[in-house]
Amino acid sequence: MISFQVNAVDVTFDGDGDTPLLWVLRDRLNLTGTKFGCGIGQCGACTVHVDGRAQRACLVRVDAVEGRTVKTIEGLANGDSLHPVQQAWLELDVPQCGYCQAGQVMATVDLLARLPAPTDEDIDANMTNICRCGTYPRIRKAIHRAADLSRGAATAGDRDEG
Repeated sequence: MISFQVNAVDVTFDGDGDTPLLWVLRDRLNLTGTKFGCGIGQCGACTVHVDGRAQRACLVRVDAVEGRTVKTIEGLANGDSLHPVQQAWLELDVPQCGYCQAGQVMATVDLLARLPAPTDEDIDANMTNICRCGTYPRIRKAIHRAADLSRGAATAGDRDEG
């Protein structure tokens, strides 16, 4: 029996410990915001937080989260209050198809925890999630907006989209 927390709820899994965390989240816990993209850790659609750090859930074996905390996109908001990254994503209408966006948001939360005021170069170096729709300029702008929101700034200023 593997015990861990997901979105501040204690859960157990009694299946094969080699099962990717992605499938436990989606198929056993019905947390379908975490998406299957490539299955090899390249695209980032399955990004979740394990003990506060972004991880690709398709690569994390469920037995590796024994006794640890996992946060998915469903656990990011605080009740009805959106996380600043979610708020920025909505304000700037980032998604096109939206499939990768939960992973993009989770990766951004981790980035801003490590670099509260990232430059464009920081974003380019640290955001490795793939968006097939090519919304990278909007993602970058939203990351800057989320950083501003996290610091309590009212507006994002005059950032260009490049």
